[in-house]
Amino acid sequence: MEPLQQQTRKSIFLNLGLFQFLSFVRRGVFYTFMINYLFDLMQTVTSTTLLGTLNMTASALGQNLLWGKIADRHRLRAKLIIVGESIAAMTYFIVFLIHKSLLGAEAYFTSGLTLIFGLSFLEFFWSMSDVGWAALLTDVTTSRTRGGIVGALSFIAALGRMIGIIFAGTLYNNGEGFRQGTIFYIVIAMLIASATIMWITSRSVKTSTAKAQKATLNAANSEPPTGHYTQMYKWFLISLVIVIIGATCTNQVFLLFLKLPEGLNASDSQMSLILTAWTVGGMLISILSGWLADRVGRAKVFFMGLVLAIVTPLLYGFALDVYAMVLIYGLNGVSFWTIQTVGFAFAGDIIMEDKRGRLFSRYNAAMALSWGPSGLLVGGPLSDVQTKNFGMASFAAYVNTFYASSIIVAMGTVLFAVKVFKHKTKTVQTP
Repeated sequence: MEPLQQQTRKSIFLNLGLFQFLSFVRRGVFYTFMINYLFDLMQTVTSTTLLGTLNMTASALGQNLLWGKIADRHRLRAKLIIVGESIAAMTYFIVFLIHKSLLGAEAYFTSGLTLIFGLSFLEFFWSMSDVGWAALLTDVTTSRTRGGIVGALSFIAALGRMIGIIFAGTLYNNGEGFRQGTIFYIVIAMLIASATIMWITSRSVKTSTAKAQKATLNAANSEPPTGHYTQMYKWFLISLVIVIIGATCTNQVFLLFLKLPEGLNASDSQMSLILTAWTVGGMLISILSGWLADRVGRAKVFFMGLVLAIVTPLLYGFALDVYAMVLIYGLNGVSFWTIQTVGFAFAGDIIMEDKRGRLFSRYNAAMALSWGPSGLLVGGPLSDVQTKNFGMASFAAYVNTFYASSIIVAMGTVLFAVKVFKHKTKTVQTP
C-alpha cells in the first residue's frame, strides 16, 4: 500500500504543480497591463480600482455563501476546480465579445465597465476553484511538510507569473492585445488546459487510496484547534486584512507611477522588467520561506515578511533609475510572497480538517476583500484627491500614497505581533 500511496501522492503534486504554473502564467498575461488598459479607457485611477474591488467582493461572496459549504458537505475538491475553470473559460469569451462590440461603437468608458462587471460576475463562480484548491492542497499535506510544499508550489507560481509578465509586455502592444482579443484567447486556452489537468488528477485518485491517505494524514496532523487557536485564527485574519490593505492599496498607483514622465518614464519592456523583478524576488524566497517555516516556526518567518513590507514602499520615490526600482520592487516581492506562502501554511495548521472549505473561504475572503477594496478606498482616492483637488503633481501624490501604504502595513504588523506572534511562539511550535 505504501508504494501505491507514494506514487499517487507524487502524481497529485505533479498535477498540482502544472495547474499552479498555468494559473500564474495566465494571471501574468492577463492582469499585468489590465489596469493601464482600463485607465486608457476610463481616464481615472478610482474607476480602474473597481475591477479589483468588485471581482474580489464577488469571489468572497461566492466562497462564503456557497462553495466553502459545498466543499465540506460533499467533500468536493478537484471537481470544484474543474467546474470553476470551465465556467471561467466560457465567460471570458462572452465578456470579450461584448467589450469588442462596445469598442466598435466608441463607447470606451462603457466598454471598460463591461470588463469590470463581466470579470466580477465571472469571479463569483470561478471562486469555487479557489476553495477547492486550498482544501485539496491542505488535504494532501501535513503540518511537518506543509511549509516546504507550499513554498515549492509558490516557487512554481512565481515562475509562471514571471513568464506571463514577460509575454504580457509583448502581447499588450499598447492595448491591441485586449482590443483584438489575443490575450483573451490565450487565457481561455490555458483555462481549458487547467481544467483538463485537474480532471486527470481527480481520475488518478482512487477511493481506496484516498481513504489510506486520509488515515495517514489524520495520524500525522496535530490535534484539532482548541478555542485558543480559534481566537488566534480570528486575530490572524484581522491582522492579515490590514496588512494586505496596506500592501496592495498602491498596486494600481504603482503601475501608473512607473509611466510618469517626471519619474522613471518606463517603457512597456522596462515596466515588464520591474514587475518581473517582483516575481523573481518572490520565486527565490518561496522555497526558502517555506523551508524556514517548517523549522523555525510560521509566525517568526511571517513576521519577517511583514517588516520588509513596511520598508519597501518608503523607497519607491527614491529610485533614480529603472535598475534601482528593479532592486526595490524585487524586495517587495520577497515580502509579499513570504506573507502569502507562510500565511497559507499557518492557516492550514490551525484549521480543522472537517471545516477546511468554510474556514479557507474566510481566509481567501480576507485576502480578496482587502486586495480589491484597498485600491478603491485608499490608493485611488488618495491619489486623485491630491492631484485633482489640491493640484499636487502626480509624482508627489503617488509617493505620499506609498507612505500611507507603509503606515497601514505597520498597523497590521503591530496587531499581529501583539495578538498572534507573542502567543504563537509561546504555545504553538511547528513540529
